[in-house]
Amino acid sequence: MKTLGEGKLKFVLNTHWHGDHTGGNVVFGPEAPIIAHDNVRKRLSTEQRIEIFKSTTPASPKEALPVITFGQSLSVHFNGEEIRVIHFPQGHTDGDSVIFFTGSNVVHMGDDFFAARFPFVDLGSGGTVEGLAKNIGEILGKLPAGVKLIPGHGPISTADDLKLYHRMIVETTDIVRKKMAAGKTLAQIKMEGLPEEWKSWGTGFIKTDVWIETIHRSLTKN
Repeated sequence: MKTLGEGKLKFVLNTHWHGDHTGGNVVFGPEAPIIAHDNVRKRLSTEQRIEIFKSTTPASPKEALPVITFGQSLSVHFNGEEIRVIHFPQGHTDGDSVIFFTGSNVVHMGDDFFAARFPFVDLGSGGTVEGLAKNIGEILGKLPAGVKLIPGHGPISTADDLKLYHRMIVETTDIVRKKMAAGKTLAQIKMEGLPEEWKSWGTGFIKTDVWIETIHRSLTKN
């Protein structure tokens, strides 16, 4: 931050509750107000379990909790631009926010976007694969020309990168849905895998079989 300027930290925005995105709250909280969706504060306030990783996250200390929360959207007017924070429900989690830096033509996607990788959809935290696909479709319709996208994981991206990601989610979900409808088991679907086009997408921390299982569990649950 010091390379950007000598000014003091004024605001912290959390895109969702996961520790790799809120772990700095305990340090920054005493210094600046933390802003997040209502459900981020609720989840940080209590112990959380992520089954896919067999991990438990304890409740955060008071100074790490968001002090400004919202239901649908809010704006922070800072550094000469409106920073628009919009909640998209039931995607990666139930507390996701996408942040539009309207003057800079930059959008921070949080973990709604894993660049060229299968995403982690936290079903235990209110996320759904179908909801994520719907949200990405809506976001694509809101993006201005030439926008730069910051994924939750991966390099700076373009709208075309997000379109490809959206197509991947829609097409792989449809593949699993059709195989489920044909009576195939999860084990059979995993064994058959996904088209070659998406092979490299399973080289992140969500492997192909985990993504297939996530889709299967999401479709079964809903």
